[in-house]
Amino acid sequence: MLKSFVIFGRFLLFWIVFFFLERLLFLSYFSKEISSLGIKEIISTFLHAFRLDISMAAYISVIPAIFYLLFLFLPQVNFPKVIAKSYVTLFVVLFSILALSNLNLYREWGSKINFRALEIAVNSPQEAIASTSSSPVVLFLSILFAFIALSLFLSDKIINYKLADREKPLHYKIVLSFFLLSTLFTAIRGGWQLTPINQSMAYFSGCPLLNHAAVNTPWNLIQDIINNKFGTKNPYNYYRQEDAEKIVAELFKKPSDQSIQIIDPNRPNIVFIIMESFTARFVEDLGGEKGISPNFKRLVSEGLLFDHIYASSGRTDKGLVATLSAFPSQAIRSIMKQNNKQEKLPAIAEELNKNGYSSNFYYGGESEFFNMKSYLLSHGYQTLIDKHSFRSEDMNSKWGTYDEKVFSKNLQDLDKVKQPFFSNILTLTNHEPFELPTKPHFKGEDVDSKFRSTSFYTDSCLGAYMNSAREKKWYKNTLFVILADHAHRIPGNLMEYDPDRYRIPLLFFGEVIKPEFRGKRIHKTGSQTDLASTLLNQLKIDSKRFRWSRDLLNTAFKEFAFFNWDNGFGVANQDQILSFDNVGKNIILRKNKMNTASDSTLLRYGKAYMQEVFRDYIEY
Repeated sequence: MLKSFVIFGRFLLFWIVFFFLERLLFLSYFSKEISSLGIKEIISTFLHAFRLDISMAAYISVIPAIFYLLFLFLPQVNFPKVIAKSYVTLFVVLFSILALSNLNLYREWGSKINFRALEIAVNSPQEAIASTSSSPVVLFLSILFAFIALSLFLSDKIINYKLADREKPLHYKIVLSFFLLSTLFTAIRGGWQLTPINQSMAYFSGCPLLNHAAVNTPWNLIQDIINNKFGTKNPYNYYRQEDAEKIVAELFKKPSDQSIQIIDPNRPNIVFIIMESFTARFVEDLGGEKGISPNFKRLVSEGLLFDHIYASSGRTDKGLVATLSAFPSQAIRSIMKQNNKQEKLPAIAEELNKNGYSSNFYYGGESEFFNMKSYLLSHGYQTLIDKHSFRSEDMNSKWGTYDEKVFSKNLQDLDKVKQPFFSNILTLTNHEPFELPTKPHFKGEDVDSKFRSTSFYTDSCLGAYMNSAREKKWYKNTLFVILADHAHRIPGNLMEYDPDRYRIPLLFFGEVIKPEFRGKRIHKTGSQTDLASTLLNQLKIDSKRFRWSRDLLNTAFKEFAFFNWDNGFGVANQDQILSFDNVGKNIILRKNKMNTASDSTLLRYGKAYMQEVFRDYIEY
């Protein structure tokens, strides 16, 4: 019996070594981000990872164990060693690909490979490739092949493919089978404690990156797939439902004060310009770098700037739903993808259509990406212009056509559109791999310089569009709303919980704005989701369908902003910004370290908000 356990112990040992090397690669790749931490804390990552690694190794061992025991009872049949080796090779190659994919994904999203990443890769492979094409492909492939070769070499040295105990009596084999399968079951479950093993058991540090490194990559992926495909429970239950509802109601209690009326409500045209990755860190008037968005700066001097606004999340699919339907991001889920749910959402276009508006949407890429087309056509957009509306010679970037073509087509078409109109432009050039149709404005081949150049390019397209729009007959009766779908991790490769990764500009611009409000600022802290109520109230259109939206021009509303990422969320008001890890159940960032007076109240709002948003999502 001992020989059989030793053989299986060596099989498990190989996978423990494999996961050790994968984790070492991950930490080495992000060594800059953890350079300020002590070596003891970094080494602790491997110790806290052990239980999940054992669990995953046991999962992999189940099928070999079944066949191993089967052949024990069939001593006359030869053991097919080639099948066992092929099984190991298959998982080595698969897990190595996951390990390398993880590096780029974590850099972009701040989370390990998960169900959402696989869904994008399977359903939109071109867009997935475009998103990762700024990565050093040759280097990544070299590391991948080297990692696979090293792992297969170690598997030959560590794993023993022989069968032991084949000549033992039947009762001996039955006992062996019981103990071996019981051991694997216990390892998979993580022990005999009341709660089965989960990701939080690997968490140990105040540094989220170390916690994420400690979580076994394939184990986490399997768990995420199960939760997303079959999970129906709310993973963000902090309070009793009635208590959560009361807490959220405090945030959205409608004040008696009237909104400040900044425009003539007699049905002006509305143009939304939603700019890809337009981070506040590139807007000088928001404390960002100078010289990257000079045209936006010029518009700020004539418009009304909301200077403390946060995007709902870090993805376009979530940013669009937050902007156009005022529904917050659902962290690990994306409602846009699910037609049975997204079709029930309210939408600004629908409300405007009821009040005589025509509506259209312009995008230079593939509108089917992440079910965007279905979402738009389900919510009142009468005309959808996407990559199929442009000439084939204009499809010269990996995402579609460059922004200048989209802006130009929108200008031409609006001359023929029935007024009042609600027109939307979603840009795309300022997205990885940061390609340009012209010479980059900023020198350098590093990703930060490329991002600055594409940001500058899109800003120049915005400036040219506004200059041409001024010549149009419809211009004087048009309100332009300029904002981002989300911000970005660069420059500086911000972690997913950093609030600067979500801060975006929001600008109202146009001659319909009363002169006394032009060049002014609204300092209230708010969210992307607040745009719906703010706009509709200006037009004297009922906004009650938009439960998660508040009027930023009503001074009596509580200041509050909410953003989230996979399994975590952030909350902000005028005094503090907190980021909370839902797996570790702890605050991982406190912006104002000297002022903690409002922390408990702010966190209470954030927990209830996250709980109720996900409950809404489930019930749609």
